[in-house]
Amino acid sequence: MADYYDLLGVGRDADPDTLKRAYRRLARQYHPDINKDPGAEDKFKEIGRAYEVLSDPQTRARYDQFGEAGLGGAAGMPDMGDMGGFADLFETFFSGFGGGGMGGPGAGGARRRGPRQGDDLRFDLTISFSEAVFGQEKEIQIRHLETCSTCNGSGAKGSSGPTTCGTCGGAGQVRRATRTPFGSFTQVAPCPTCEGTGQVIADPCNACGGQGLQQVRKKLRINIPAGVDSGTRLRVANEGNAGQRGGPAGDLYVFLTVQSHPSLRRDGINIQSEVAVNYLQAILGDTIEVDTVDGPTELEIPAGTQPGAVLTLTGKGVPKLGNPVARGNHLISLKVQLPTKTSADERELLQQLAGHHSAKGQKHPHKSGLFGGLFG
Repeated sequence: MADYYDLLGVGRDADPDTLKRAYRRLARQYHPDINKDPGAEDKFKEIGRAYEVLSDPQTRARYDQFGEAGLGGAAGMPDMGDMGGFADLFETFFSGFGGGGMGGPGAGGARRRGPRQGDDLRFDLTISFSEAVFGQEKEIQIRHLETCSTCNGSGAKGSSGPTTCGTCGGAGQVRRATRTPFGSFTQVAPCPTCEGTGQVIADPCNACGGQGLQQVRKKLRINIPAGVDSGTRLRVANEGNAGQRGGPAGDLYVFLTVQSHPSLRRDGINIQSEVAVNYLQAILGDTIEVDTVDGPTELEIPAGTQPGAVLTLTGKGVPKLGNPVARGNHLISLKVQLPTKTSADERELLQQLAGHHSAKGQKHPHKSGLFGGLFG
């Protein structure tokens, strides 16, 4: 599917009147009753769908932010090629389209004449490993629809207000009788002048074009609780798009992605890492400093620690989401490093140690070379 703005031949900053003029021109050009070229009907439906989305401020805002994916598969929206497109053409051909403004809400909301709740919005936020563990207050900037501050959401300029639609007489619907070889049929569609509301704005607000809503940028401070992880969804009430006709605002949902740490790995509420020690530290024991989410911490290595052993730092893991007092553990795997080269003095000491073990009667499971003689 091509970009909706390109389909209508308008810029992304086009106002409602520009959108309507572009749609009317293209609809007349590609209407199947007028244009018999192959593909004209499909083109007519595409431009109808584009106009339906862009003429409604809420669906237009979703499309601008997320593209066609933000429309949710067009759930709840009829094909303009079948309904909305016909309705607008009926207006063009039979109603004269004299002075009726685009005062009401867009076609997407025209079927609902009462208050309409605003759409929920999604915001993706990336945070650091430490911010996910301990929580953080973050400032974000969003774009959403707010009630127009100039007309207070009425859509009308000054003290003027909506009047009864002259096209439908306030019914919100228009009818068209069509004669066919099979008889006469009457088709009912939302009124194209008032878009189903039964009222029109004779003198629309200049700031919002009569929509009663404006898209604005807003800064928000959100609290990220301790223990969140990638995929955690935070709800910020009433910070979605403003509702229409007095309806409540939608909510903002913040989806979190946590950056990886260079040396620490997370497993639920536990943290895992690996530390390398030399063979003497493993044999004799030692106290070393390791990195944790709380900063450098001392770790005691018991004498005789085996390669691959896992040592635990209790309470140094991730706080449990919703109960930050309860924390997991930090599990540290030991990697024992053996020297690849030894000096003459070191080799002599190791041979003495091997002889000491042989004198104590300790047997080696595999006899060969030097140790075959020592442990024979």
